[in-house]
Amino acid sequence: MSSDHLIGLLLGTEEDWPRAFETLLGRIGPVTYNGATHNLTTERITIEPFDLRDKPRYNLVVDRLAWWYFVPREWLKKVALMNDVYLLNSPFTFQAMEKHAAYCAMLRLGLKVPETVLIPHKNPPENTRFEYTAAKYNKPFDLGEIAAKIGYPLFMKPYDGGQWVGVTRIKDEAMLRKTYDESGERLMHLQASVEGFDHFARSLSIGAETMVMDFRPDEPMHNRYAVSHDFLTPETGDEILTISRLINAFFRWEFNSCETLVRGTEAHPIDYANASPDVALTSLHYYWPWAISALLKWSIFCTVTERPPRAADFDPHLYFEIGDREDLSYEEKLAEYRKIADHYFEVDKYTEFCATALKDVDELMLDWISSPAFDALLVETVQTTYPVHEQEKFLAHFRGLLGLWAHERGRSLQTV
Repeated sequence: MSSDHLIGLLLGTEEDWPRAFETLLGRIGPVTYNGATHNLTTERITIEPFDLRDKPRYNLVVDRLAWWYFVPREWLKKVALMNDVYLLNSPFTFQAMEKHAAYCAMLRLGLKVPETVLIPHKNPPENTRFEYTAAKYNKPFDLGEIAAKIGYPLFMKPYDGGQWVGVTRIKDEAMLRKTYDESGERLMHLQASVEGFDHFARSLSIGAETMVMDFRPDEPMHNRYAVSHDFLTPETGDEILTISRLINAFFRWEFNSCETLVRGTEAHPIDYANASPDVALTSLHYYWPWAISALLKWSIFCTVTERPPRAADFDPHLYFEIGDREDLSYEEKLAEYRKIADHYFEVDKYTEFCATALKDVDELMLDWISSPAFDALLVETVQTTYPVHEQEKFLAHFRGLLGLWAHERGRSLQTV
């Protein structure tokens, strides 16, 4: 018995990872599971008017667009609610659970989120009701007093932001007031700075897999991810993995990144609502083959095993029951959260599936990364990303990092 499955890619400007996904899915070929053969193909989704009663052809959709483009976002909601299409990220929680709501939820669960205060807009929203409402109900506040209580330095950041847009490190009250005046109609947080942190960890999670990476936010994008395997103690690395998996299971996010500041033995999550995490070849470099492999494996696993869609299934009470318990320590709560999150992501079942039905994927990835075909994609990506006078330098840079990845696995890159 055989069945056909179609994976949809909802894309914006990206070309590198979609080309890799399409190429490698074709090379994997039919997948055998429980005695049945599964044929998987992929297609880039186009955007057009849609009838709410239309039946989509896709079994699973990888979305990279709906975080800013509302037409595909509403289409995703429709296919989740009406057609049980599997979505890696819930459009419902990504729209409603912006950074502010995510902070609130994780604070209740006991995570070590830095002190955070929401402050009203500098410029009020355009609404004829605002003047009357504000005069009657809005209390005056002293911005400097709030900041002084948090302590300098601190960060002013949009409550729903992304990609570091609008994030400012505030050193004193003069800078505070200037930045607030410039914030306009954006609703902002003031958040305590974790000074003297030892490591900035960015963990990229794709389904049941997570890669915790040594992130250097002050470096240029091509140099932000350090190739550093032991920068955290095993205990802290496992804590960050648990935090990442907890956040993703809680919000029904299966393709997401989490940023955590580590100071001593304390892990402070500061940003973990990233609807379209960085998977660019020119930033992940050494870690890019893992990301593409994990995305392929999780997409195939969900499709072939008919994993039930969970995008519209949000129920936080199981987590809150643990978070509200005063008899449990932080470590004990994390252990309970880990059990729930591992169960949500079917970690054991996924591991077994990859070891049997997808046992050749890692070797196929290594073959491809080592081939002239991949090098041609790398050259094209560099040429479309950097100015002509920098292309030779960056091509050598990325060939070196990806060559290291291949060398550690007994291969050498073949260039075009």
